[in-house]
Amino acid sequence: MNVPKSGYRVFSANSTAACTELAKKITERLGVELGKSVVYQESNRETRVDVKESVRGQTIFIIQTIPRDVNTAIMELLVMAYALKTSCAKNIIGVIPYFPYSKQCKMRKRGSIVCKLLASMLAKAGLTHIITMDLHQKEIQGFFSFPVDNLRASPFLLQYIQEEVPDYRNAIIVAKSPSAAKRAQSYAERLRLGLAVMHGEAQCSESDMADGRHSPPCVRNTSGHPGLELPCKPFIPYWLVMMAKEKPPITVVGDVGGRIAIIVDDIIDDVEDFVAAAEILKERGAYKIYIMATHGLLSADAPRLIEESAIDEVVVTNTVPHEVQKLQCPKIKTVDVSMILAEAIRRIHNGESMAYLFRNITVDD
Repeated sequence: MNVPKSGYRVFSANSTAACTELAKKITERLGVELGKSVVYQESNRETRVDVKESVRGQTIFIIQTIPRDVNTAIMELLVMAYALKTSCAKNIIGVIPYFPYSKQCKMRKRGSIVCKLLASMLAKAGLTHIITMDLHQKEIQGFFSFPVDNLRASPFLLQYIQEEVPDYRNAIIVAKSPSAAKRAQSYAERLRLGLAVMHGEAQCSESDMADGRHSPPCVRNTSGHPGLELPCKPFIPYWLVMMAKEKPPITVVGDVGGRIAIIVDDIIDDVEDFVAAAEILKERGAYKIYIMATHGLLSADAPRLIEESAIDEVVVTNTVPHEVQKLQCPKIKTVDVSMILAEAIRRIHNGESMAYLFRNITVDD
């Protein structure tokens, strides 16, 4: 008697062992084996993928966590997706908990929207659906020509606060910049805690970066009399002159004295802003400071800076591997989100509604 197959396979597109840990946890929760494939770099650094089993007519889920070598991870995902496409897989769904280049989702000067480029590359490689978590901007979903499920990590971080932060009822949720106020408000409302917002010269939000498109071009008119030199710049009324942005000294709106300050954000990468915010909060009377973020990239000297700072604890999820950073800094704690990713895979395969995974999620989360 033939045993019916599950109809789907789960593969990992990572070539490093540290990046496959999340994939192993997800497959354990699903009760399936990780697909047989080999992903490696040749001597000339080209990426090679060999799929070791038949995928014809099946739905394939590719789990790809993004390590420090972002570009290699992207190529591994693209090559894996194209290999599965040419092997006649029915559907190819990418599980990318942290979507790379998500900060480059707006035009800056004469740059480009790299996030849109990556979305087009994934579609061209053969992906038909993406599962991700806490996109840097929700509007990124519009870059894709196929469905995107943007899951939230906030329920896991809220549970951590309630279970692991002593006397969390005496805490206050802090937004380290006005642009993060909506996310912080979402946490504060669900925990029924107060809200504080930091603003001033130490903060630099994306909206403060000039895109270089407000200045008129320098045009010299040479069609007139050869001896008459016209000014290079056209006349601009004084009320249209762009004044340099001057921010006031850093200010905390809200009382943090004698409270536990919990700063929430979606990404923690370069930690200088978080360290500066922690120092200000200490000066304002906060006696404990926690940082909560979904994606703990923790680049460069982040572990050392955190260890030497006034921050008491940094809590991130395992969307990005950071075991090395945890060895360097015991203040870094990890929350496992493999459960929601596994449930998303199961529901998509069975054609069930995803609404259950978004219960108790607010619009601003």
